[in-house]
Amino acid sequence: MNGQQKLGLKALAATGQKTVEEAAIWLHSHCNDPSLEDPIPQEYALYLCPTGPLSDNLMDFWRETKNQCGKNKAHEVFPHITLSEFFTCEDQKVDALYEALKKAGDRFSNCFPSIISLTLHSSSTYIGFFISDGPANIIKSFAAAFATEAVSLADCCVKPSTKQLHLTLANKFYPNHQKTLEQLAKSINPKQSCQWTAALYSRDMRFVHYQILKALFQYKPQNIDELMLNAGDLVYVDRAQQTQVCDGWVIGISHRTGCRGFLPENYTEKANESDTWVKHREYIFTPASGQHPKNQTEPGTKLKIPNPVPRSITKMFALQLNGKTAIRRSLLVLRHGERIDQVFGKSWLQQCFSADGQYHRGDLNFPASLPNRKDSIKSFEYDPPLSCCGIFQSRLIGEALLEKAVRISCVYSSPALRCIQTAQHMLEGLQLEQKAKVCIEPGLFEWTKWETNTTVPSFMTPRELTVSEVNYSVDTTYKCNFPLSSLMPSEAYEDYVNRCAASIKQIVGSCTAEGTILIVGHGSSLDSLTRPLLGLPPRESSDFAQFVRKIPSLGMCFCEEIKEEKKWQMINPPIKTITHGSNGTFNWKNILLDN
Repeated sequence: MNGQQKLGLKALAATGQKTVEEAAIWLHSHCNDPSLEDPIPQEYALYLCPTGPLSDNLMDFWRETKNQCGKNKAHEVFPHITLSEFFTCEDQKVDALYEALKKAGDRFSNCFPSIISLTLHSSSTYIGFFISDGPANIIKSFAAAFATEAVSLADCCVKPSTKQLHLTLANKFYPNHQKTLEQLAKSINPKQSCQWTAALYSRDMRFVHYQILKALFQYKPQNIDELMLNAGDLVYVDRAQQTQVCDGWVIGISHRTGCRGFLPENYTEKANESDTWVKHREYIFTPASGQHPKNQTEPGTKLKIPNPVPRSITKMFALQLNGKTAIRRSLLVLRHGERIDQVFGKSWLQQCFSADGQYHRGDLNFPASLPNRKDSIKSFEYDPPLSCCGIFQSRLIGEALLEKAVRISCVYSSPALRCIQTAQHMLEGLQLEQKAKVCIEPGLFEWTKWETNTTVPSFMTPRELTVSEVNYSVDTTYKCNFPLSSLMPSEAYEDYVNRCAASIKQIVGSCTAEGTILIVGHGSSLDSLTRPLLGLPPRESSDFAQFVRKIPSLGMCFCEEIKEEKKWQMINPPIKTITHGSNGTFNWKNILLDN
């Protein structure tokens, strides 16, 4: 077999052997793939998947659980029963693998169970349906028959699943979400009509432990080592290889082209593990005559049965809660907006102050003015303000909260100027700057070990922030829980998380009114303030640093109190976050120089 034939078979296997045209497009897209000629086969697995009304109900459950409780491990893959572990098959033997599936399916088509009894099981980390012994034994026999045929016809070593057969609904979720997930799971009717299909899927074995990102926007490379992205592209990212990468960027490999390069992470969102899988063939089990489930037609007949009145999981869940519509207490934690030194570097002060100390805007992204402070302009170096874009971002978030009618009950901020300004401009967007006051809480400040200075920054005082020239809406009567004098430079990680835990406990305990508690802090605040509230232990310090570096300006977390259970849960924020690209410095003189 020559090289061209091998590439053709590789392209057919990578696209599920659907059409020659699809394989040709794949080959063309991968013309610059450095691994194109590597003899690496695909990995395959066999799943039993529901179709019809039961499948629709399960997908409703998938969407609703993701909306109410966030993503868990089960969302990575479609609803299925695992029949085999992943195994390899050489590209030239994939047709034989399809034949193995057909032969095994034909052997069991007449005895395959017409109704598969599903029993709900729940624990603190897993919720799913278990398959009763009778149907499970037949399904396992079918999987074993497929494994035997695969060895004989395609020379594949297939290991049928030996575990108790199950259909996972939720896995590796936060313990405080268990009750909500259980209530949603009970809304699924496992006796709904369903036709089961045995489906063969493949994946690229090189990227099994990689994270999958999905491009939200097109990105055209600005440098030769960057990756071209089209909206919808999937990218493999190895998190272990990101230690030397600049903030906001990752190194990834395109699923579409096989090329490797840098890409802006804020152009992407997390995708599911199975989004890169390829469906090859399926065997549809048609119930034998006289064994059809209730409400299912005879094979080969097409009768239009009126659909029942829709009864979505959302509505059923609302009924289970007896129609309660009271406003819950909630908590919105945000990172501050874009800070000026994030754009212009640590030398930004030299760029906007003349020799005689007069401030001027060296760029339109510099703020129109800087507030006066007692400790001279040098203090801005370690306590920088927002850029103009940061001010705009903050106001935009406030306007979005206003549009969604989010009721703010209390506002807290880190003593860092960038955080106070973010809170102020959010209040302006909310049209609350005359009604609400910002409580400055030193306990919310960043982990001091990350400060470049050897001392804690000298912050602006409430008096400086409320003078007529500045006029920020700051509560000058607020008695902080953690005095400024208690902030220690280069504090230990344990001291930092304990400080944050004490601060959030005090804030939640003192702000008891219904509505949303707004906290503007730092990237680290999204983790260090919410984990103690959710009853979760702190992350390891190394994992913590890796997590924080991925949080963009005005990244946010939203928690809601379940008062009757005396606990909090993290849910989707009421508004979307902000995504935008970079805009580099431009000098018109370069046009003349180029000429």
